Amino acid sequence: MDPLTIAAASGLRARTETLDLLANNLANAATSGFKSDHEFYNLYVSPEVQAFESPGSPTTVPVIEKNWIDFSQGSLVRTDNKLDLALDGKGFFTAKGPTGPLYTRNGSFRLSPKGELTTVEGYPLLTEDNKTIQSQSDSPLQVSQEGEVLQDGQTLGKLRLVDFSAASPVAKFGNTYFQMTDPLAKPAPAAAVQVQQGKIESSNVSPAESAVRLVNVMRQFEMLQRAITLSSQMNRSAVEEVAKVTS
Repeated sequence: MDPLTIAAASGLRARTETLDLLANNLANAATSGFKSDHEFYNLYVSPEVQAFESPGSPTTVPVIEKNWIDFSQGSLVRTDNKLDLALDGKGFFTAKGPTGPLYTRNGSFRLSPKGELTTVEGYPLLTEDNKTIQSQSDSPLQVSQEGEVLQDGQTLGKLRLVDFSAASPVAKFGNTYFQMTDPLAKPAPAAAVQVQQGKIESSNVSPAESAVRLVNVMRQFEMLQRAITLSSQMNRSAVEEVAKVTS
């Protein structure tokens, strides 16, 4: 395979991964608390291409080295539902997941049949002392800006609000949850965040920006396909010319 085809094929693979990210972002543009994914590009020297190059002039090909998550805050939308909570500032709610703590900005909560305050998926929210919020009556819950949950004047617990450092090993779990990939790593308590009751945080995906990027990536994809086709035609022509000369 010649260097042009290898470079173009590598570019196609990177654009395919980008298309997958953009498609997932657009699909979750209306998902509360969703944080968009982005790609980090890099260049690497392909051993296959080096075989065609003279020493000292290696050819690099584009690859997506890793993905990164945009944790910027989405818009806070008023719902007036007492069980809808939004975080204004940096921080995450903590829930009891199937394999350990899960962290989320999706504050669309429910009361389970047992009276526990849970996420939509049924994961109980955790308090600062690692307990769950247990409703005691049919009265509405009141949540302060500090995360203290009250009912009929009684304190049921204070929500565990945490934040991650820039170097924290965090990965997505589903569309709106995050988990620490290092079992020894621990998040820090959220410092400057307020709980807003009766509001929900919308996705931070910009549909217009994502749509523009999608069109641009599709155009790049088409150009790379044409490059591969052109390279194939050039190789075929070269073979035919050699055949004519040797015949």
